[in-house]
This record gives sequence, structure tokens and C-alpha cells, in this order.
Amino acid sequence: MAFLSTLFYFVIVLGVLVVVHEFGHFIAARLSGMRADVFSVGMGQRLFGWNKISGFSFGNIKIKTDTEFVDDPDAIDLDGHTDYRLALFPIGGYVKIAGMVDESFDTNYAGMEPKEYEFRSKNVFQKSIVISAGVIMNFLLSVLLVGGIAFFNGEAEYKTNRIGHVAEQSIAEKAGLHTGDQILEINSKSISTWQDLVLGLTTDDLGKEKNIKLVRDGQTTFLTADGAAILQEMASEKKLGIAPYGMRVVFGEPSSDGAAQKAGFKSNDTVMTLAGNEIFNTNQFLDELQNYKSTPVDIVVKRSDMIETINVTPNENGKIGISIGIAYTGKFSIRNYGLFESVGYGYTKTVDYIDLFFSSIGQIFEGNISLKQSVGGPIMIAKQAGKQAEQGIVSFLLFMSMLSTTLAVINILPFPALDGGHLVFIIIEAIIRREVPIKVKMAIQQTGIIALLLFMAVIIYYDVVRSL
Repeated sequence: MAFLSTLFYFVIVLGVLVVVHEFGHFIAARLSGMRADVFSVGMGQRLFGWNKISGFSFGNIKIKTDTEFVDDPDAIDLDGHTDYRLALFPIGGYVKIAGMVDESFDTNYAGMEPKEYEFRSKNVFQKSIVISAGVIMNFLLSVLLVGGIAFFNGEAEYKTNRIGHVAEQSIAEKAGLHTGDQILEINSKSISTWQDLVLGLTTDDLGKEKNIKLVRDGQTTFLTADGAAILQEMASEKKLGIAPYGMRVVFGEPSSDGAAQKAGFKSNDTVMTLAGNEIFNTNQFLDELQNYKSTPVDIVVKRSDMIETINVTPNENGKIGISIGIAYTGKFSIRNYGLFESVGYGYTKTVDYIDLFFSSIGQIFEGNISLKQSVGGPIMIAKQAGKQAEQGIVSFLLFMSMLSTTLAVINILPFPALDGGHLVFIIIEAIIRREVPIKVKMAIQQTGIIALLLFMAVIIYYDVVRSL
């Protein structure tokens, strides 16, 4: 069941990103007067699809002539109509634009005069817009997703810079942070909210040394943390391991035959302490319970405005039979955004994603993280999609937003077979004032495809190794 759920969310993410990207190319081509012969989700063999000439069909397009059925895709002229299809390999998609060397490697037009509906007959501006439209659409999708979340949900800020809990063997503990530390500055930047604190330790000055000014046991203290070490730990999918002061575990409904119900716990009870230790997150609560298997322990909860101490005996597995969640009980504020403000917020966050992408690439070249740690393929995307979906629609949409931005940036890179590689050809042809020979384009396109497939194979290998 978990596998099917993960697969479902993976299909949703990949499907949306590919369709949005390819729709950008498609609509720009049509508006520029170009024919878009194929709109494909997926690469390779056509599984099924629809077009206005032959209708719905499985496999290759089949069109009945006066004497026979034609199912050779290259021999079929759809008279300007588009074949919308799903293809075999779910690793992307493409729009086949007439008169352009692309993923289909169609060169039937070679040696002929450019027709008015072909890509090669258009001016530099039109070609550039068509090639860039997929990237633009992915960028806009990210802006709209983040902006939409800001518009409908606002932005919550936890008004604390004090650490409520540091998990054992966590990244934060290795960096030298302690429970109760109040962080004043990180790399000379003032810290007033929990978001400031987390960003200061992670993405701000990515991989760089963290000079931290804090208050510990009433004394101002200075701490230097290794930013590269923090980055390496996080690249291994480890959590920072800290919770803000004021974060608490909240009980859900107790099971009918569990120890929690027998002891008297109720839904919405807020856990204050367990065996005298303050509790700040679910992992800490569960870990503490493991120390009291079949042993009575006192749990202090807040119920409405009352504080109650309840004694309970966990079972032999260290469980008491109640669902748990997390809630912030400290000071916080919610900033609401108007329509235009939310779009601006979405734009700013998307630009931050781009900056983070290039900063991460820089960290690879600096040797702070390896390629294996920093890249992810279908397996990692699927896992992350499922994980973010479990945390709620907001987390899922933010994940999709970041992935959409990453797809946009990668596609605009000046590499053969990517949108950026096509853009380079357009610029070269504008400079030399003639078309680059089809054979040259084909050779470079094929080389780029092979290189991308090899790179994808490496990424999938790393995916498999990480999942073992």
C-alpha cells in the first residue's frame, strides 16, 4: 500500500511538471504559427494517444488510406493537427515541432525549402520564445504554487530563537548546540525567529563556516560550527535535529484497549513532561517511552487550563496506544498576503530556489558534498513526493515548486538536447546568418541524448544504492 501511495504521488509530480513544461513549448509554437505534430508525455514508443485525424488508438498512429492502414509514424501527415500521446519511458516528454531537430530525430524536411509553418522559417525572437517557453512555464508554476500558498495560508513565524530540544547524535548536537541555547546571531545576521535560525544554520551561506553568537546558561557564548559538515549531514537526508522552545506533543484519540485510555488520557492533551523531562517533539516522546517498557511512568499533560500528572504503564514494545501530533504553543504571528504581494513572495522564493541550486553545484566543485549525495533520480523523487504528501498538501506543493524550479534551471543550461542547447544554436545562426547544417545538429543532438542517458543511468544507480 505504501508503495502504491508513493507511486501515485510520483506520477502526480512528474506528470504535472512535464505537462506544464511541454505545454509551454506547445502553446508558444502554435501562437507563432508553427505546427506541433506531437505532444508526448514520456519518451520512446507511443503507448496510446489521440488526434483529430485518426481518433484514439493504441500503439503507432493508424490511418486508413484507399488501399491500406498506414502505421508508420514518419509516413503520416496529420495536416497540422497534433497527436497527444503517452509514451513508454516516463523520463520526461517532448513536443515535436515541424522543421526542428529534437528528441524525435525527424529530418524528413532536410534539403527542402522551409515552409511557413516550420520552426526554421521563423525569426530569432519567435524561435527563442518557443524554446524558452517550457522553462518559463516551470518558473511561473513555482511562483504560482508558492504565491498561492502565501495568499491562502499566509506565512506563520515562530517568534522564538531559543532551542527547546537537541536530539542525540543529530547534526545540531555535532555542531555544538545545546538544549536551551538562545541564538542571537549567525554570521553577524540577527536571529529573531525560528525560521531565521534554521535558514542561518542551513541554506544561508551554504557550506560556509557558521559563526554563532548565543546565550547559554545566562552567559553570552560564541560558537563556530563547520558549515561543510552540516551540509554533508543534510545531504545524507538527515534532519537538523532541533525543535523550538514551545513546540509540544499533542495527543489524538486513544485506542479503545490501550494503556492511554485506561490511564485517563484524552484527545488534545498537551504533553509537558515525561518522567520529569520536558518533551518538545514526537521522536523525543517515543524515544523516552522506550525506556519504560512494562514500567510505570508519570506523564504531565496540560488539559485546557489544568495541569495533570497521569501514571501510565507502556506495553512491552514501549507504546501506550494513542496517536500523537505536534503543535507550537509559543508566540507566533501569521503574515497575510494580498494578491500582488503573494505573487511577489512566490517570485522571491523561486529566485531563492535558483540561488540554492547553483550554490549546491558550487559545493560539489568545492568538495563539500559529493555528486552521489546531491543528485536524485526517479526513486528519490518518488520517496520525497510520498514523504511530503504525508506531511500535508502545503509541504507537497512546496516540494513540487522546488522541483519545478530545478527542472527549469537544468533545461536552460547550454547543453545539447536541452532547451539551452537549442537556444545556443539559435544564437549561433543569428550571428552567422544561416542555418547550421542538419547533419551537424543531428550529431550534436544525438551526442547530447547519449550523454544525458548515461548521466541518468548514474543517477538511477545512486538512487538504487541509497535505497538498499
